[in-house]
Parts: sequence; structure tokens; C-alpha cells
Amino acid sequence: MPGALVSRRPDAPDGPALGFAGRLIRARWIVVAVWAVLALTATGVPSAGGGVDGFVSADSPPIQTELQSFERFGFPLLSRVAVVQRDPAGLTNLTQAEAVARAAAVTQQQYDDTGPILGAIPVPNSFGWFPGSRESGTTIMTLLFIPPDVGFSAQFRAAQTFAERHFGPEDHVVGVTGTVPARVEQGEVVGRSLPTVELATLAAVLLIVAAAFRSLVAPLLTLITAGVAVRVTLQVAAMAGAALHVDIPSEVEPLLVALLLGVVTDYMIFYLFALRRELADHDRLAAARRATRSTGPIVAVAGLTVACGTGVLVVAESALFRAFGPGMALAVLVGMAVATTLVPALLAILGPALFWPGGGRITTGRLARTALDRRRRRIRRLVRPRIALPVLLAGLVVLTAAALPVRNMDIGLSFVPSLPADNEVSRAAAAARAGFADGIVSPTVLLVQGKDVAQQREALARLQRMLGGRSGVAGVIGPADQPSREAVGLVLARDGDAARYLIVFDSAPLGATAIDTLAALRTDLPALLSAAGLSDVTADLAGDTAIGEMVVRQTTDDLERIVVATLLVNLLMVMFFLRALVAPVLLLGMNVLALGSALGITTWLFDTVLGHDGLTFYVPFAVAVLLVALGSDYTIFTVGHVWQEARRRPLREALVAVVPPSSRTVTTAAVTLAATFALLAVVPLRPFREIAFAMSLGVLIDAVLVRSLLVPAMLALLGRASGWPSRLR
Repeated sequence: MPGALVSRRPDAPDGPALGFAGRLIRARWIVVAVWAVLALTATGVPSAGGGVDGFVSADSPPIQTELQSFERFGFPLLSRVAVVQRDPAGLTNLTQAEAVARAAAVTQQQYDDTGPILGAIPVPNSFGWFPGSRESGTTIMTLLFIPPDVGFSAQFRAAQTFAERHFGPEDHVVGVTGTVPARVEQGEVVGRSLPTVELATLAAVLLIVAAAFRSLVAPLLTLITAGVAVRVTLQVAAMAGAALHVDIPSEVEPLLVALLLGVVTDYMIFYLFALRRELADHDRLAAARRATRSTGPIVAVAGLTVACGTGVLVVAESALFRAFGPGMALAVLVGMAVATTLVPALLAILGPALFWPGGGRITTGRLARTALDRRRRRIRRLVRPRIALPVLLAGLVVLTAAALPVRNMDIGLSFVPSLPADNEVSRAAAAARAGFADGIVSPTVLLVQGKDVAQQREALARLQRMLGGRSGVAGVIGPADQPSREAVGLVLARDGDAARYLIVFDSAPLGATAIDTLAALRTDLPALLSAAGLSDVTADLAGDTAIGEMVVRQTTDDLERIVVATLLVNLLMVMFFLRALVAPVLLLGMNVLALGSALGITTWLFDTVLGHDGLTFYVPFAVAVLLVALGSDYTIFTVGHVWQEARRRPLREALVAVVPPSSRTVTTAAVTLAATFALLAVVPLRPFREIAFAMSLGVLIDAVLVRSLLVPAMLALLGRASGWPSRLR
């Protein structure tokens, strides 16, 4: 038990830790009052940003190509908002004609209630207009063009208003879809789900802490401290976002809440175990002071380790990672501040009352002694070399095998598929895919620019045929499909120096498969242009898939920086705390292997079993940073006390003395932390379920397998060498 498992030597100096603990306990009422004021006055919430183009800068190549396409042609070919009509039995000719007339009226500004909508283009799957359509005459997508400076929520509302006012029951409207509506709906889903996540998490914490301490007061105090940390963190995040002009993505807030509740509850559990032990021999204030002296410094170092480990995401180029990193580091720092100040003050005020009705003293009954003796016998057998070696090897083999699927991990940005199936945006997208192809909701534009390129109609037609014949492409619309008169201004620039193609993939536009298809197309473009007979031209790609491909490429490029920074920061913090080199390196290696196994099983479940088109791009990296940091956190709690005891007795004896009584504490903390992350699955979005599974699995693997079995076995085999260059007995 951190801070309480290993008694200090009678002659051990009190040092600055006891001085700080004494001052804190004396000022307990002031500390509680300060935190109460901070919590009660906290009103801000982080501002949420979104949109696929929000993940890259405005000067990125896909965005610039999209702007050039608009400037060249005077009309966009890409739309991120569309109204979908569908009748599986077939739309009537009148319905299809009305769709064309309605779109023309919007473009000619004949309606006075369409708000920011500048124009519309109807895209039917009739008359062979779109090659590669699964059906004919069943579906129409009316693409809406809205200025990019209009907010996403305003765009979505404008499209819904247009659909409600200008379509009737006979038009068979399924709904509004596109990447912009999908992002808006994701934010709405997160906002609606967050209170449920918070309540479910608080209920889980309440039950776990109540069962661990057989108390009704301890879990209530845990909820109060966690609630204070959440309110203050969200206020500080809102203030920081406003000062830095940074929008906090909607994905961050539930993760911040889960991380805060889990970390603060963990720290609270360790304080409670320490206080209960001290109450066996001391009065309320003395027990609180001694528990604070022993646990507070470890909580501070552990909190700093997690904060630094998550904060390293600022080295990434991805805008989302740069928001994730400081946000999570800020949450942990606030949680650490609450744990090292408010929690000791409340311990001093309440004392034994915290453990009502079970009482504050350690149970010394026969059952408790028998359970502890049984755990000690298991550890004593485990640390014997002939047992420790096969246990360590078997554990490493299991973790390595579980990590193997990571080699096949793909990542994507699927926004629409992540929504619940009954959501309007999801239903409309499914209707569009059924009538056209999987990629119809968000096509890709290929912009070809060169002097008089529009005059090379045969070469442009050859390029279109080659594009349409590529694997992963469902259909292409371009110069070969249009009569000369109509083509000018739509796919051929009026100045004759540009042509463009609309490419629809046969997979989800932001999934891993479509992104891989586009990446291969980008690589092959020079050869395709040459084979088509187009020379002295440039070709660039625009659209959501192009942005997604850039985000994935940027994320992959960030991987090396993130991994190096994360490992280095966590290694330095553990080395500083243990004052050793060998053990921290090996312990960090264990953490990485446990992380690999969690990600491997997650990849296997979501990609292979559930058939998802790649994990959401930020999930593996957020999980990696958090699990490595939290693994170092548990290392400081557990191995730190083994190290303390190993300076007075042989390492194997220290393991037998410290590990058994700590197992219940560590298990309680791990189960609580795993539960807080698992309840993120309440948010009915794919990324949160991926994070929930990976984080809860990773925490349990670390606590149950690595921390309880492999680490004691490894330290027992290494003996004194694990503490080099420090000296252990």
C-alpha cells in the first residue's frame, strides 16, 4: 500500500514532507474553503471545434487545391452537406424533375429562406449519369454549397430547414448527411452522453470504494473531491482555450472527465488505505499528518509523471494531438493538486468518520490474517528463481503474442460510420451508399492544371478511363461524360487552363481503405498523366479523403516524436524517483509490452471481429501515451515502496513484505480506473468505444499481470543489479 505499507524507521528524519503535512493539516479549514470557492465559481466549459478540415491547417495542400478549384471554375465541385432522397421501388420522373428544378431555383436565389446556401446540384443515379451506381432511378443526392466561413452547426441547420420547407412526403427524403453534419452530430451525441457518463462513472466509483472500505462516507468523499477536480479543470480549460484562441475538440472533454475521475479516485484510495493504517496507533490529526507525509510526495511525483507523459503530445504536428496533450496534462495537474491539498485536509477533518460504519482501524481478525498469509506464501514461491523464471518467460510470451495484431493496424477518420445507425445523418448516408457507392457521401476532386489543357479532350478522357479502372474506385465523372457546351465551367475551366474530375471510391471516404486507395493514386499520378498523354501539367487532390490521408500521414510522422518523447519523459521521472537505471528501463519495457498487447487485442477485436475500417486515427496514440504514463504511475506506487524496504533488507524479502499487503490496494485502484475508462463506451460513437476497450484492458493487464506477477518475478531474478547504480541489499 503506497505510503502505508512500509513503516518508517523510528530514527528516520521527518524532513520537509512532514513539515508540509503539518502545515497543511493545521490549515485544513482554509484549504477546504479555497477549493469550495473555486468549485462553486467554476462556470466555463471548453469550446468545441470540429470538421474534417479542422484537423489540418488552412495552408495544407488539400485545402489549397480546393480553393484553387473554386477560383478556377467559379463554382465548387465538392459539397460536405447533402439532402438524400430514396425510394427502393424507384423515384417517379416527376420527383426527379422537381429535384432538378428545386436545385436550379436555389442556385438562382429564387428562395428567400435558404440562408447561407449559395447553390445546389442534384445528383441522381438515373440514366447512367453516375458510373458504378448500384441501382438506377432510386436515389437523388442534392449537394448544397455553403461558404466555408459559416459555422458547421449553421450549415447543418440551413440544410435541415431547406429539406423541411421545400420537400414533401412524395419526395421520399431520408435526411441530411455529409461530413459537416456528421461532425455536428458527433458533438451533439457527446454533449447528450456526457452527463450519463459522469453519473455512471460516479456510481461505479461509489460502489467500488464502498466495497473496498465497507464505508458509506469514504465513497462520498471520493465523489466530492473528484467533482471538485472536474469542475475546476473544465473552468481552467475554458479559460486557457479563450486566452490561446484554441477550440477544444469535442472528443477531449469525456476523456478529460474519465481521466480525472480515475486518477483522483486512485490517489484517494491510496490516501484512505494509509489513513486507516495510521488510525490504528494515532489520533485523528496525527494519523492524517502521517498519512499525508508518506503518501503525499508519492502522489505528487506520480501526478507529475502522468502530466508530463501526456503533455508530450505538444511535440506533435497534429492540431488534435496538441489539444489532447495539454488538456490531459492540465487535468492530471488539477487532480494532483486536489489530491495533495484538499484530500489531506478532509482526512484531518473527518478522521475515523470516513470509515463509518466499518470503523477506521485495520481488521486484525483471523480471516484477514489468513488472507494476508496466503498472499505472502504465493509471493514467497514466486520470487524463487526456479518459479520466477518460467513465470516471467510465460508472461512475456503471452504479451508478445497478444501484441502481434498491431502489425496490421490501420487508422482512419470515419465520421459518418461512427454515428449510431438510427441517427439521421447515418441513415441518409446509408441510403446514399445503397443507391450509388460507399464513397458517394464525400467524393474526391482531382484538379489538373496546365496551359490549354482543356483542349486536350482525348487525353483527358483517357485519364478518366484509367482513373475509373483503378482498384478501389467506384466511378469517375469528368470531361469524357459531358457534352462540350455543358462541360465548360463545370469540369473544364473557361480559360482553358484547368480540368477536374469527381472521383468516388467504393469504400467509406474517411476509412482506412479509401485513404490507402487515395495514397496509392497520389503516388501513381505522374505515371498516369504521362500514360494519358498529358505533359507540362500539375495534378492535385482535394476533398475529405485527401484531408484524411494527410492527417493519417501526419499522424504516422508524429509517431516517432511522440514515442521518443513519451518514453524519455516517463523513464526520466521513474529514474529520478527510484534513483536507478536498470530497473526503470526494464519496467518501462514491461509497460510498452503491456501497451502493445492492449492495442493488439483492440485491433483484432474492432478490425477483424467487428469489421471496422481501421481504428480512429487518434485512438492508438492517445491510448499509448495514457497507458505508458499510467503504467509509470503504478510503478512509482508499487516499486517505490519495494525500493524503500530493499534499502534495509534483501530484495526478495522486501518483495515478500511489501507486495502482498499492497495487492488489494493496487487491485482496487486498477479496477476503479478501468471502470472509469470502460464507461466511456456509454457514448455511442465508435472512437469512444475503441478508447474505452483499449484503456480498460490495458489498465487491467498492467495491474493484474504485469504489476502483480511479472514485475516481482523480474526484480527477484535481477536482485541487487536492478538497483544499479544505487545500492540495494
